[in-house]
Formats: sequence, structure tokens, C-alpha cells
Amino acid sequence: MLEKYKVLLWDFDGVIMDSMPVRSNGFSAVLKEYPEEQISQLMDFHNLNGGLSRYVKFRYFFEAIRGEVITEAQVNTLAKSFSEIMLASLVNKDLLIKDAVGFIEQNWNKYEMHIVSGSDGVELNAICQALNLARFFETINGSPTPKNKLVGDLLDEYEYKRSECVLIGDSINDYEAAATNGIDFIGYNNQHIKNIAYAYIENFEALNQ
Repeated sequence: MLEKYKVLLWDFDGVIMDSMPVRSNGFSAVLKEYPEEQISQLMDFHNLNGGLSRYVKFRYFFEAIRGEVITEAQVNTLAKSFSEIMLASLVNKDLLIKDAVGFIEQNWNKYEMHIVSGSDGVELNAICQALNLARFFETINGSPTPKNKLVGDLLDEYEYKRSECVLIGDSINDYEAAATNGIDFIGYNNQHIKNIAYAYIENFEALNQ
């Protein structure tokens, strides 16, 4: 399935690490002073848009759910608090998705690999360094830059042929980032995106055989 590609772009949350429950708890902790019903609405948005950054989600919470204006500085303050909680919780090997990480460990020298994530870029690099994952990837890229632009900038910087690149992800946002930049999208770990993906990986272990 992956033989025709030279470059693999990986989403992180839900693909390399089972971090979505931890991130959900992080939003609840940062926004604990606000009504539970409103936080629940944010959780629905968060779960449907796993590939979007916390910056977008905090802005959505205040502007769309609460109908309030929020400044860039306020968003950054919330994001910093969120990141502190994430760093304390996500440096945990038990959260790694062994199926995907096993494939990466066995095949990192066959492809050029990059991470393109909606998670904060500084935080993501720290997590990958702490868990000894950084060595497998050419670059580790995250928010606040939107994923569509992360992918486009990476393709341009490295002058990759788009036909040789694929984005592996678990959300509609990953599909959109791939489609916007003219590369294939392969779904993983989310049956709901099977119908929009170019292909779907049930498990990576079968690809190693």
C-alpha cells in the first residue's frame, strides 16, 4: 500500500499516540470555571476536529459557544496553560500506539518521514524527544501554524514530488490538509473516514509482513 511513496507525513494524535482523552481532560481543566454544558459543546467540536489546533478550539469556545470576543493574547495564555498540562501527562510511553510506532521503528530508513500535527509544535517536539521518537523524523511540525499550511510549506521547502507523498491521519482535517495540497490521504484508526480516504490501514503490522 505504501510502496509507491517516498515521503510519509504523519499526524500525531490518534495515529502515533492515543492522546485524545488526555487532551479532552486538558480542555476541561483549563476551562473549569465555565459551565459544563458549554465545555461539553467544545468536547463535541474537539472530537469531530481532532486535527485542528488548541488555538482554533479555544477561539471557537469563546466566539462560537459563548459569543464573546477573545484576544490573541488571551488565546495564547490559555494555550500555555493547556501545554503545561499536556507535557505533564503525555510523556508516557504507555500512550503510544504500538501498531503505528512499531511500523515507524522498522521502516524509518525506507522513507523520509515528517510529523504534521494540530498539536503545539514546541510541545510536540519536547514529547517526541522525551519518548525517543524524534530520531525517526526529518521534522516535527505543529501549531499555531494551521495544518494545511504546515503541509504546503513542507512540500515546498523540501521540493517533494506530490505524487510521492502521502499523509497518514485519523480525521477529516487531515484529509483536507492532504487534498488542499494535492497529495494522497490514507486513513488510520477511525472507521468514519474510510469512505473519503484514498486507502485505509486497518493495522500496520500486516504491512510489515
